[in-house]
Amino acid sequence: MAQDTERRAPLSNGMPVLGIGTWQNEDHGQCAESVRTALDHGYRHVDTAQAYRNEEAVGRGIAESDVDREDVFLATKVWTSNLAHDDVLETTEESLDRLRTDYLDLLYVHWPANQYDPEETLSAFAELRDEGAIERIGVSNFEPRHLDEARDVLGEHPFANQVEFHPLLPQEDIQAYTQSNDVELVAYSPLARGEVFDVPEIQNVAEKHGVSEAQVSLAWVREKGATAIPKATGADHIEDNFASLDVELDDEDVEQIDSVGRRDRQVDPDFGPWN
Repeated sequence: MAQDTERRAPLSNGMPVLGIGTWQNEDHGQCAESVRTALDHGYRHVDTAQAYRNEEAVGRGIAESDVDREDVFLATKVWTSNLAHDDVLETTEESLDRLRTDYLDLLYVHWPANQYDPEETLSAFAELRDEGAIERIGVSNFEPRHLDEARDVLGEHPFANQVEFHPLLPQEDIQAYTQSNDVELVAYSPLARGEVFDVPEIQNVAEKHGVSEAQVSLAWVREKGATAIPKATGADHIEDNFASLDVELDDEDVEQIDSVGRRDRQVDPDFGPWN
């Protein structure tokens, strides 16, 4: 039974600013249940990827929830080995089948690596949008130079850039770029894979407001104009993250968190564009 709640995440250009992430949620039963639980609790944004190997479970969770598909903002990502033009088209169709949908609200280029070629890859994304298979073109892990290149190919900026973004990796250059060019900034690993729980400045703000460190970190992401997609599997964490929507940080709180001054990247593959 769905929870009777009217609480919803606010929207930014039609995208809810809090979503449920599913990275490393590879137990299909657990993944489907976490997606269903999140939707029934009030989430309306679900993020997955071909590389997560759980699109089928995500699709099942949406189907088993009490929320209509058209009320869910659904995003997935094309993996780096599938970024040749025809592979984008073919594997996106496979993703749609696994997700039990005929369109995606947002499709990302997962990384500018391996088979990524701006002209070839993004032209396929544009075709998918023209055909109605996707509504928005996104990119992930792009540096400003890659965003410029994508703009030149598409004739417009991508809708969103999904990057690691949290109080321990504020990504000032990317944040400034996205804000000045009307690109949505989407934060993966917004809790720094648990590292935020042990930061004194975040603990102080959490104690002040009587909330969890996770809620403070997610509220900080929102204050920075970004959309957070924290992974959560259990109902307690799903609900705790959702409650971050009620946390209002003041300028002093934000300044205290900003003062942490750390630059701790949690996701750093050899092919990362910053390497």
